[in-house]
Amino acid sequence: MTFKRIYLAAMLFMFAVYEILAQGDGTTGITRATEMITGYFDPATRLIYAIGAVVGLIGGVKVYGKFSSGDPDTSKTAASWFGACIFLIVAATILRSFFL
Repeated sequence: MTFKRIYLAAMLFMFAVYEILAQGDGTTGITRATEMITGYFDPATRLIYAIGAVVGLIGGVKVYGKFSSGDPDTSKTAASWFGACIFLIVAATILRSFFL
């Protein structure tokens, strides 16, 4: 029974030493996380641009439909859809410039 306790204590001690040495200063983990996050910005920016393009196309079709039917509220609708597209593009560009 004593041999098992000594063996268990030695294993726990070696595990504790390994954990202490493996932790390091954390710089490697922070650097790796930063690289992973910045790697997502290009695809995310392209995705936001694609969403802006789809919103622009949908807005164009809606404005054309209102204009064709003679709705007097066409300019307000066009301005709101155009503003949404501009917001998406500017937001993606500004977020990219802040974090990269």
